[in-house]
Amino acid sequence: MATATPKPAPRRRSPALRKAFPYLLLAPALVYLLVITLYPGIFAIYQSLFVVKFLNWEWAGLGNYSSILQDREFWAALGNTALIGAISLSLQTGIALAIAYFAYRDPFIRGWRIVYLMPMLFMPSAVAFIWKLAFNDGRVISDLLGRLGLIEGNMDWLGSIPLARMTLIVADVWQWTPFLFIIFVAALQGQDQEIEEAARLDGASWPSIFWNISLPMMRPVIVVAITLRGIDITTMFTNVFVMTQGTPGGATETMSYFIYRQGFRMFNFGYASAASVLMLVLTVIIAQTVVKRAFHSGKK
Repeated sequence: MATATPKPAPRRRSPALRKAFPYLLLAPALVYLLVITLYPGIFAIYQSLFVVKFLNWEWAGLGNYSSILQDREFWAALGNTALIGAISLSLQTGIALAIAYFAYRDPFIRGWRIVYLMPMLFMPSAVAFIWKLAFNDGRVISDLLGRLGLIEGNMDWLGSIPLARMTLIVADVWQWTPFLFIIFVAALQGQDQEIEEAARLDGASWPSIFWNISLPMMRPVIVVAITLRGIDITTMFTNVFVMTQGTPGGATETMSYFIYRQGFRMFNFGYASAASVLMLVLTVIIAQTVVKRAFHSGKK
C-alpha cells in the first residue's frame, strides 16, 4: 500500500516582512499623493525665489515676497477673498444648519434630502455660467424683480461693486451649502438618541433640544466642516473667471484670480508662485489656529 506524500508546510513570512506588508500596499498611493502634492509645492517655493519669464530665470531671493507685501493689488485681492468668503461661509453655515434642523426632524423633508444635494453635483463652471446668465446676460433676475414691482428696467448686476460681489456670493452659496448640510445631518444622526429622549421626557421642546443639546454636541463637526469649506473658499476661481473677471475695478478679484492673472496673463511666474506660497502659509496658520482653539475650548 502506497503511503501518502506529506504536504509541504506553508511558508511563513518573516516578522520583518509581515510588518512591512501594510506599508508596501500603501506605498503606490503614497508615492502618487507625494508626486501630485509635495513636488508642486516644493517647485512653487523654488520658483518664487526667481524672476521667471518663460525660460529666463533670474535669482531674486526674497525679492518677490518683498514686492508682494508692498503690492496694493495683492492686499486688495486678499481683502476681497476675506470679505466674500466670510459672508458666503456665514450664509452657508446658517442655511445648512436650518435645513439640517428640519431635514432631521420632519419626515417629509427628510425624504427629499437628495434634492438638496443636487447643486453640488453640477460642474462649477456650469453653475457660474447659469448664474451669469440669470443675473446679467439673460436678465432673468431683473425681469423677475421687475414683474414683482421691486425694480424698474434692467440692472447691471456686474457693474456695481456690492452687486458684483453679491452675485459671486449667491452662486457660491447655492452650490456649496449642500456640502455643509450633508455633514450637519450626519452629525445629528450620529448623536446619542437617549439624550434627546431624556430631554423630551423632561418636557423640553425640539428647538430647545437642538439649541442646548444637539448644537453643542455638533461643535467639533461644525468647526471641521467650516474649516474645510473655508479653505476651499480661499481658492475661489471659477466663479470669478466666468462671471466677473475681477471687475468692477478689481473689487471681485480673489487671491486665486490674482495669482492666475500674474502667472498666465502677465507671465510673471515667480511673482505668482510667491503669492501662492504666502496664501498657503496664511491659510494653514488660520485653519490651524481656528481648529486648535475650538477643540481646546471644547475640552474645558
